[in-house]
Amino acid sequence: MRIAMIGGGSWGTALALVLHENGHSVRCWTIDQQSLEDIRTKHENTRYLPGIPIPPEIQYSDDLAWVLSDNPELIVNAVPSQVTRKALEPVKSIFKDQGQIWVSVAKGIENKTYLRISQVIHQVMGIPEKQIGVLSGPSHAEEVARKIPTAIVSASTDLETARKIQQVFMNRYLRIYANDDIIGVELGGALKNIIALAAGICDGAGYGDNTKAALMTRGLVEMSRLGVVMGARSATFAGLSGMGDLIVTCMSRHSRNRYVGEQIGKGRSLKEVLDEMVMVAEGVRTAESAYELARQKNVEMPITEQIYKVLFQDKSPSQAMLDLMTRASKIEDWGA
Repeated sequence: MRIAMIGGGSWGTALALVLHENGHSVRCWTIDQQSLEDIRTKHENTRYLPGIPIPPEIQYSDDLAWVLSDNPELIVNAVPSQVTRKALEPVKSIFKDQGQIWVSVAKGIENKTYLRISQVIHQVMGIPEKQIGVLSGPSHAEEVARKIPTAIVSASTDLETARKIQQVFMNRYLRIYANDDIIGVELGGALKNIIALAAGICDGAGYGDNTKAALMTRGLVEMSRLGVVMGARSATFAGLSGMGDLIVTCMSRHSRNRYVGEQIGKGRSLKEVLDEMVMVAEGVRTAESAYELARQKNVEMPITEQIYKVLFQDKSPSQAMLDLMTRASKIEDWGA
């Protein structure tokens, strides 16, 4: 297939490598001039995915019209969630809908609109929802690029679309399961980043394994709680795009969200941490959306609420933990 990649960061580059290995023709659009220069001269995306050679057959360009000029059959949105709308505006002006499949690999909830990223694509590009799918699950670009065995989920409102995406991306080291619960798959990928911030704070503040296990388990409960209210299936959150992604993001040294939380747990400010990062920690902005969405929908999300207050209201992590631990007693239940 002819495939266009919108975004040339770590995940976009890793997936371009997967698609190239699977025999597809890949063109990548990025406006990051340093990345373009490094790829052209060193055949490596040193800024976002150092140490991984990029075959010259994967073509990178900052010329969007050229990237789309060979009438791609599949288009991948690999820019961060909060800039997806802005990134797609120039695409809209030259894109012609010919039934292409769109795949979102961003994990977030758009601020103010509270839209999932597949919904942003649908709204901006004006294409049917059945042509849009997502890839989500426990997957660090650094590991996929090194062909470390990984399993993720392809989801769409149309199971046939999810299966087509599955066939395009799946290979001997990237196993993909199809799912028609796109709401649950997207929300799992977005909300687990908030819990990963909490897990990182737990690490940075010197709490133990008991604390992190509690945060992850109860975090999964509130992820599912909001998901069900939004129309997702509860069972989806027990799968790869829920529990699986939650585990890897809370535990891994590669996790940007866990890293941000860890630095905050050590006493650094959010601004200080974000200013020194090259890559985006999606959970920070998603925490805003999830906190406001939970209030709108009257859904109890105590961990999300405390993370929001730590990030944006200067609440101390120790006080946030105390407030979580001293909430009214409950009977344990998946929805409690």
